Amino acid sequence: MATKTIVLLGALDTKGAEYAFVKQQIEARGFKTWTVDVGVLGAPAFAPDVAREEVARAGGADLAALVAKQDRGEAVAAMSQGAEAVLLRLHAAGRLHGVLALGGTGGTSVACRAMRALPLGVPKVMVSTVASCDVSAYVGVKDIVMIPSIVDVSGINRISREVFSRAAGAICGMAEAQVPPGKDKPLVAASMFGNTTPTVEAAKKILEDHGYEVLVFHCTGAGGKTLESLVEAGLVAGVLDITTTEWADELVGGVFTAGPTRLEAAARHGVPAIVTPGCLDMVNFWAPETVPPQFKGRKFYPHNPNVTLMRTDVDENRRLGEIIAEKLNLSAAPVTVLLPLQGVSMIDAPGGPFWWPEANEALFAALKGNLRKDIPVEEMDCNINDPRFAQRCAQCLLDNMKSAVQ
Repeated sequence: MATKTIVLLGALDTKGAEYAFVKQQIEARGFKTWTVDVGVLGAPAFAPDVAREEVARAGGADLAALVAKQDRGEAVAAMSQGAEAVLLRLHAAGRLHGVLALGGTGGTSVACRAMRALPLGVPKVMVSTVASCDVSAYVGVKDIVMIPSIVDVSGINRISREVFSRAAGAICGMAEAQVPPGKDKPLVAASMFGNTTPTVEAAKKILEDHGYEVLVFHCTGAGGKTLESLVEAGLVAGVLDITTTEWADELVGGVFTAGPTRLEAAARHGVPAIVTPGCLDMVNFWAPETVPPQFKGRKFYPHNPNVTLMRTDVDENRRLGEIIAEKLNLSAAPVTVLLPLQGVSMIDAPGGPFWWPEANEALFAALKGNLRKDIPVEEMDCNINDPRFAQRCAQCLLDNMKSAVQ
């Protein structure tokens, strides 16, 4: 078997000693290394395999001009773009079997942007001063392993020597790991929340019985983003989008937003889908004291001590219907909308704490009124968690996937 190569991506001026150390650790394990220099300050501590001038050119910039301007933001942007292009080129050429980077906020930003461009499964390790913080902006929806540096990435000492050595071992182990073959089935991506679990689980079982593997994503923002990214990557045969609640948080200002492109991936990439308004009755906040003051007087429900749900009102539901119709109107593949007339969540049911028929009717009317006429809408006189609703969702998706391949 050919020797595998670990790419070391970072600033070889300010972090040269640290990269020299991990380079030695990796090579001692029998791996090759390939260094990519993204520094823009002093001279590199050792000669890289890809010079900073080449990285800048790959990012559409001239290194001398960047240095002369002394604009850190512009330099970071250019070197980030260049690093991304370089890693993609190395991966396409079969010369990248894993990537390791070390850095503070700037180095983490540059390296993680480049890592995010690599496919799922390519080993990616980032030793960072911010790894113990919220790293969602750095990681996105990719499989980047973040290791806290504990101390600053500034020299080799009794702490950093330990952390860097383990990081070198981690990237080598990841690159060595063999994924056992399996009998892969066509994939379906499903969206779920606690308040739609019964129907998603029931529909999942039906799809599995028909030969599909169902990946379930919890709709906490990151879940929706990951679902969309897998669809965009061409890995998914169909989408069981029963839980579109992230749009309520995006519209109203909750904590579980998946961004303004949620629901676009399947539509734009021609992936068959079914869509329902699951949990659009709720906006998510953390503990009660975190709810913004402008929502005083609204209807709330304590989902647990750390999550507080707020009922969406009539106007918000009307706008949500318009937004979902706008997204689904982009569809290039079969898509079916299913509406549960007796509530869109467990707690939005007759007698339940979020039962508000007028709000639901505003949602349904706006969705139907703005939807493309060739997109079918089915209304069922039951709650979203009724077994009949789950069965119909699964059957419609099976029909849409069959229709798409004919």
